[in-house]
Amino acid sequence: MENLDKLQDEVLVERLKKGDHQAFCVLVRRHTQMFYACAYRVCSDQDEAEDAVQEAFLKLWKNPDIWKTDMGAKFTTWFYRIVVNSATDQLRKRKQQASDYNFDNLEDTQNSQMEQLHAEEQQLALEEAIQKLPERQKLALNLCFYEGLSNKDAAEILGIGIKALESLLMRAKAGLKDSLIDKGFIEKEQQYGS
Repeated sequence: MENLDKLQDEVLVERLKKGDHQAFCVLVRRHTQMFYACAYRVCSDQDEAEDAVQEAFLKLWKNPDIWKTDMGAKFTTWFYRIVVNSATDQLRKRKQQASDYNFDNLEDTQNSQMEQLHAEEQQLALEEAIQKLPERQKLALNLCFYEGLSNKDAAEILGIGIKALESLLMRAKAGLKDSLIDKGFIEKEQQYGS
């Protein structure tokens, strides 16, 4: 029996196109954790991230011909875009549902977290600031820093040029610094020194 685990992703997709269901299983097993991490960075919700990855793989399962070998992209780079789009859709659904909810009665829970260490508070503030970034800046930041993709691969996933990606990253970093200054985690003088 052939060991499909040794085959490259692109070969597995080509086999999936021919009806090889085991090839699909190998792709799912090989990449679920990586794509889940990406989806979670976009929507910050475990269930939504799982749904996003499942929808992306389901899309590939139902129509494996959407992958075109002549596109020149690696499978993972191409599939990141599918996952990011799926996670973004999940986030939009949640925001739509949240806009219908009355938040006036919710308590501010940050005061109850005063006893946490300063580092944990700063991490929380950073995560909140990331979530408040414009969508494209947040995606660029997540792909480059949290997923560890090269600028070239991240730009390809986002469908933009490298200079546009670098601009998104610069604006994201500036927005994060401003947010951390506003919350008192960074001194104003440090903003221009680092």
